[in-house]
Amino acid sequence: MTNKIIALVDDSIYATSVCEHAAWASARRPAPVELLHVLGRREAAGRQDLSGTIRLGARSALLDELATLDAQRSRIANAQGRALLEDARKLTERAGGVQVTTRLEQGDLIEQATGREADPSLIVLGKRGAAADFAQGHLGSNLERIVRAARVPVLVASRAFRPIQKVLIAFDGGASAMKAVDHIAASPTFKGLQIEVAMAHAGSRDSQGQLDEAILRLRAAGLSADMRLLTGAPEAALTAHLEQQGHDLLVMGAYGHSRLRRLIIGSTTTQMLIDSRLPVLLFR
Repeated sequence: MTNKIIALVDDSIYATSVCEHAAWASARRPAPVELLHVLGRREAAGRQDLSGTIRLGARSALLDELATLDAQRSRIANAQGRALLEDARKLTERAGGVQVTTRLEQGDLIEQATGREADPSLIVLGKRGAAADFAQGHLGSNLERIVRAARVPVLVASRAFRPIQKVLIAFDGGASAMKAVDHIAASPTFKGLQIEVAMAHAGSRDSQGQLDEAILRLRAAGLSADMRLLTGAPEAALTAHLEQQGHDLLVMGAYGHSRLRRLIIGSTTTQMLIDSRLPVLLFR
């Protein structure tokens, strides 16, 4: 696996924040950034065979006109994509990104971002896409698909970037939560940051032992790490704690312990993504 960071950029209100979060991660590691914009198949198709849509008796000129319009739309979409990527490149470099490159592709976003040829070490994307203002109680349609397909951590950018100094790990003792702890312990990204590991409903001896083990691993890596036991339902307790303590980044596993997972990334994770105004780093 490369050390490359892939940042997914579009024309949503999250685009600037995505670039700035990618630049932050790039400068901390350091690691190169690849800005990726993917055109849908319709946008990039160019000339299509439209003969099947023409009714009997239509003039052949109509078919030519439709094909010409389709080709024009494709050229415009490609030009817009290139312009978007160029603006994003300049922004990411100004924000401190290292070795920033761009890639304009067509087809399936998930394959382009998570496939073997992409080979990222981190994926950065916005919480919602271009229709963000119209769906504030929901997540973007591609977010869950990205998290499900990715073999690497996924950083979900908040609407606006702010410097990251204080990190909260939402710890439930599960495999993905411990994977997050191990990643943070090994990554230069988190050196010098203040780390807090919080667990809700840590009543059993096993859960307390898991929390102690997480703190030991982080401190053994030379990180400043403290634990916090929270009371109440995980979603409400974590949200209240984040608001009270002024954290800058939330880290959590993408799967909970529920045996009935109607949502791929779990009900707790989904609700935290919707409610939190912070960037969220997800681990599977």
